[in-house]
Amino acid sequence: MRGALPVAAVAGVLALTGCSSQADKNSAGPEAASAAGGASATAAAENGVLTIPQDADEETKKQYVYQNALAACMRAKGFTYTPHVEDDQVTQLPIDGQDYDATKEYRGKYGYGVAYAPVVYPNDPNVTGPEMEPNPDQAYRDALSPAQRQAYEKELGGAALVNGKKTELPGCYKDARVKAYGPEKSKAELERESAAAAEKDRAAQQALDGDPQLVSLAQEFASCLRSEGIAVTTTQPTSIGDMVKFQVNNPALTDGRGRGDEETARAKLAQEISIALKDLECGKEFRAAYFPKLAKNPFVGVGG
Repeated sequence: MRGALPVAAVAGVLALTGCSSQADKNSAGPEAASAAGGASATAAAENGVLTIPQDADEETKKQYVYQNALAACMRAKGFTYTPHVEDDQVTQLPIDGQDYDATKEYRGKYGYGVAYAPVVYPNDPNVTGPEMEPNPDQAYRDALSPAQRQAYEKELGGAALVNGKKTELPGCYKDARVKAYGPEKSKAELERESAAAAEKDRAAQQALDGDPQLVSLAQEFASCLRSEGIAVTTTQPTSIGDMVKFQVNNPALTDGRGRGDEETARAKLAQEISIALKDLECGKEFRAAYFPKLAKNPFVGVGG
C-alpha cells in the first residue's frame, strides 16, 4: 500500500531522502545554504508547498499531503525538506507476451533480459532498468556538520532497531504520515486486511486456474513446448506463462548468470533468445486469452 511506503523507505535508508526547498534553504545556516544548489524538477513552489493535482487519484493526493506535511514539520524544527512526489509509474518492459509484437522484438534481442543480456548490453536501460532519480538536495545534506546531521535525522525520525527490535521513532515522518493517511492501524486491523487480501488473491487465482478455456489452451501451450524440447513443469494457467522464463533465469542453470565472460554470455544469450521466442510462439493463443481474464481477476503473483 502506498500509505506504508514512506516508512518502509526510511527503514532502509534512514533520513537519506531528506531534502531542502529552494525557498527555505537558509534555515539550516549559511554553510548549508551555500551548498543547496538549484531546485529540482520535482521541487515545490516558492512557498515550499506542492500543488495537489485535482485529477490525481486519492492515493496520489495523499502522497502530496504527506510530502507537504513532512516539509512543514521539518521547517518548524529549523531544517529544510523539499516536498516532492516521484513518478511511481514504472515502465514495464515487454517481456511477458501480453503485447505479442513488442515482446517478439524485445526477446529477439535480449531474451528474457535477466541472465545474460546485462553482460552483453551492460549500459542498456532495457536490461539494467532506469536510473534512480538523484536526491535533489544532497548538497544541502553534505554541507551539514556532523552535529547538524544528527539533529536533522533525529527530527525526521523513522524506523530503527532498538534493542534488536524494529521500532518507529517519533519525528516528522510519523507526524506527516498520520496527517496524510490517518492514525496507525492496530496489529489486529492489519492482520484482518492482510487475510482479506490473501483470500481475494486466492479466489482470483482459482478463477483463472479453473477457467475451462484457459485450461485447454494451457495444455496446448505445454504440448507445443514439449515438441520444441522445452521442459514443462506446470500446466496451471496462472503459472505456465512464466514457467520457461523462470527456468532460464535459474542461477543454477546459467553459470553464475553469465557474469565475467562476455563471449560466453553472447553464446548463451543466443540460446536464450531461441528458447524465449519458442516460448512466445507456443503461448501466443494462450496469452491472448489469459491477459484479458487476468485483468478481471487480478492477483498478486506471477502469471504472464
